[in-house]
Order: sequence, then structure tokens, then C-alpha cells
Amino acid sequence: MSGGRRAAVVRSSALLVGLTAVSQVLGFARDAVMAAVFGADAAVDAFLVSQGVMNVVLGLVSGAMARSLVPPVARAVDENRPKEGRRTVQVTLTVTMAVLLVASAVMFVLADPVVDVLAPGFDPHTEQLAVTMTRVVLVATVFVSGTNLLAGAAQAHGRFFWAGVQGVPFNLVMIAAMVAFGGRYGVVALAGGFVVGSAARFAVQLPAVRGIGLRLRPSWRVRDPGFREMMRMVPPLLVGSAIVNVNTTVDRAVGSAQGPGTISSLSYGWRVVTLAEVVLVTAFATALFPAFSALGRPERRGELRRATGRVLGVVLVVITPVVVVLVVGARPIVVLLFARGSFDERAVHLTTLAVSTYALALLGLAVREVVARASLAVGDSRAPVLTALGAMGVNVVGDLTLGVRYGVTGLAASTSMSVLLAATVLSVLTARRHRALALAPMARTVLAAGVAAAAAAAVGFAVSRRLPAEGARDAVVSLAVTGACCLLTYAVVLVLTRVSALADVRAALRDLTTRRR
Repeated sequence: MSGGRRAAVVRSSALLVGLTAVSQVLGFARDAVMAAVFGADAAVDAFLVSQGVMNVVLGLVSGAMARSLVPPVARAVDENRPKEGRRTVQVTLTVTMAVLLVASAVMFVLADPVVDVLAPGFDPHTEQLAVTMTRVVLVATVFVSGTNLLAGAAQAHGRFFWAGVQGVPFNLVMIAAMVAFGGRYGVVALAGGFVVGSAARFAVQLPAVRGIGLRLRPSWRVRDPGFREMMRMVPPLLVGSAIVNVNTTVDRAVGSAQGPGTISSLSYGWRVVTLAEVVLVTAFATALFPAFSALGRPERRGELRRATGRVLGVVLVVITPVVVVLVVGARPIVVLLFARGSFDERAVHLTTLAVSTYALALLGLAVREVVARASLAVGDSRAPVLTALGAMGVNVVGDLTLGVRYGVTGLAASTSMSVLLAATVLSVLTARRHRALALAPMARTVLAAGVAAAAAAAVGFAVSRRLPAEGARDAVVSLAVTGACCLLTYAVVLVLTRVSALADVRAALRDLTTRRR
């Protein structure tokens, strides 16, 4: 990757990171309001299961179509064939929406038996509540899918602003729905807010649609070369999306029998842990994907390998201390974010367990996000699916053993183990099959970051034991002091190891502050 293109990618990443950070702050405000108004009880569990039913529909089609759309459109733009790229987008939108409308209608009719399968531990009242909200949130299926496809099309054209800002109106609508209608309609207000917020997310993508010259009109030209290239990637990605939904479904099915609040505590904990992944890694990888796609040709494999290695080094160095802070400071984080209103001490305890156990998955999520993009760039969508299939097996077995025995801790541990396994296996496959990743430098970075993380965790636990975290003020002090000690220790040890990825971090910072000439 040339210096100029690298600088453009870094600046695009910075834009997405900033916009995503704003959306995530609002997302946490949304979750904090939800925790204060509804707590972590059976009603919130029912809402999360209703979202899961919608995700079954979306996961079967939308995710695979959106991810496979970027490579052919990005290459068309890179080769100065924008009209062909726009035609591919139109065909993709038409086919995807048609399939989703049919699937949503079927799921609407079968909501009762589907919820019974997904949450067998619910009592009759909670189950009926989940059925009602399922039928409401299914309305949002078209909006969510359309948003994903339009955002992917804009990103393939190098436009990232409107994709990054989409979470802002969604979260504002959700917060308004809970505050204005939560007291009167209960958690059903969440379902209504989800639909209206999803429509707002879709509307936010329309300026980008105009900017790239895309007309939203149906097209059934399924012989379009770009669409045919997409369809070759879709089947394995479709399986991969289904696997992700199976994992979530099994988690919630087992959690539904572990007592009220288990599902919602896991959800709150997962939101905390994935904040860093969404803001720092997903935003960066999203901006990087079009550039990776342009490097996917065999004659540019060396460039792709070097780019993947540098990105992974930066991601590992930046994400590892976040994992340490999440493990050491789980309780003050949960107290600070959620401990108010209906969110009682039991909810704090369960969510703290979820955060500290899920934290280990963050490294796997970060590595998998980057390596999967490299794999897709060379046209290999099977490797991500094979690794996801193996990870699903680990997760399901873990849920049915550790999850049943240890509740929240066991369910979260199963997820973390499966994600780490998937990231490791995918890295090895991508390196050996396509030479799109150098394993030795990555292993050295992992070792150096691991040593620094161990030292930081030891110091952090020693400090945190002396600092209470019972109220918001105590939590702020505990988190600030413990976090500072962890980060300082990590930085000192990492510098002493002289890991090469630090030079890439400094280069990325220079690219960020230097204007392209």
C-alpha cells in the first residue's frame, strides 16, 4: 500500500472512529436509560429475544449480501467503472429486499413457535411478551438491511461520513421512546423505538446515495458481472452469518433457564466489551476494506501481506491494554455505566461477571475482523466460514456444559474461547493458503503484548483491591487510578520489549496529522 493511500486510509479510519465514538457514547446512554428504567429482568430478556428473531432473518440474507457487495463495487470504482458499480448495487438491493420481505412475513406468522424454541425457559407471560415484540421489530428488517447495503455501497466509493453517523439518530430515537413511553407501555416502547430508529438510520444514508449518483430503483439484471461475483461469495458468507445467529440463539436459550436477568446481563456486558472493537477495530477495518480489495490480485499479494501485518500489529498493541482494563476494572465500569434506578446489586454482580469474562474475546474479535477482510479481499470466503463453524461447535458445547453449570460466567467463557479459536485458525489458514499474512511477526507482537498485559494486570489488581467501587464517585476514582496504573505499566514494558508494531503506531499517528499532498 503506497504512503499516500495509507494516509488516506488512516484519515478515513479517524473519521469513522470519531463518528462511531459519538454513536457509541449515545449507545451507552441508551443502555444506561434502559437499565435505569427497566433494570435487568425478564421483560428486558424478552425484548432481547425478540431482537434475536429479527436477526435470524437478517443473518440469513442481509449480512452476507452487504459484506460481499464491497469488493466488486470497490474494484469498479478503482478501475474507473462507477456506472457498473452502481448497477451492481441496484440489483443487490432489489434481490435482497424481495427475499427479506418474504422471510419477514413467514417469521411474523411463525413468531409463537419460534420464540418457544429460542427461549424455552421463559414463563408464559414473558414468552407472550417476546412474541408481541418480535412481530413489532420484524418491521425494521427492511430498514436495517437497506442501511447496511447503502452504507457498504458508499464506503466502496470512499464515502464514510453517513455510514459512521447512522447510530446517532437511532440512539436518540430509542432514548426518546424509553423516556416518553417506557412508563406507560413498558418494554414494548423499546420495540417501537427500535423500528422508528431503524427507519431514521436508513434515512441518514440517503445523502450518501445522492453523492455517489445512485438511483434507488429496482433492477432484476441478475446477470450483472458484479452481482454474479457477489453471489459466488454469498453462500459461504450466508452460512457464516447463520453460524453467528446460532451462537446467539443457543446463548439465550440456555440463559433463559438460568433465572431472570441472565440474558440482559450478558447483553449489557457484551456491549461494554465490544465498544472498543466497534470504535477502534471495526471502523478501521471498514475504511481499510476497499483498499484491501484493490490489493487482492495475485500480483499485489506482497503489498497485501505487508498491509495486513502492519494493521494487525497496530490493532494488537492498541487493543491489549483495553482488555486488561476491562478485566481489572469490570465492577467500577458497570457501576459507573448502569448502577442506577432499577439496576440493582444483583444486576451489577451478573453484569460484572459478564464484562470480565467477555473481555478476553476482544483480542479474538479484533484479529478476526482484520484477517477476515484480508481473506475476502483475495476472494476466499470459505476460510472465515470454516473457522466460524468450528467456533460455533466450541460455543455450543461450552454453553451446554459450562453455561448450564456456571450461568453467566460459563456462557461468557464459552463465547470468549470460541472467538479466540476462530481468530487463531483463520490467521493460520489465511497465511498458509494465500500468503496474505506473515505469522512470525504477528506471533512476536502477541508475545510482547502478552508480557506487557500480564505485568499491567498484576499491578492493576493490586491497586484495585485498595479502592472501593460502591457508588458512582468511588467508581470514577477506582477506574481512573487503576486504569492509569495499568496503561502506564503496559506502555513501559512494551517499550522495553522493542516490539516493531510501535513504529507502525507512530507512523499511523503521523499519517493522521499529515495532509495528503
